[in-house]
Amino acid sequence: MKTRIRLKKKILKNLGARVKFFRNKLGISQENLAFKIGVDRTYIGAIEQGLRSPSIYCLYTLADALNTTLGELVDINVE
Repeated sequence: MKTRIRLKKKILKNLGARVKFFRNKLGISQENLAFKIGVDRTYIGAIEQGLRSPSIYCLYTLADALNTTLGELVDINVE
């Protein structure tokens, strides 16, 4: 069970890093991104920190707002 929890944390941390990478690439704030997809800024912060596990719909809207594809957004490497 501990291995699964560690794997989940790694996945969420890497996903958060991807969201932050694409957001910074566009030069937009967490607040602006949150406004674009209709969530609170703190939710974006929690995703970027790996503390929240966004739904597939949220990931899709994030990818769209970040001018990328869902596939690119979730293209993470967990070793």
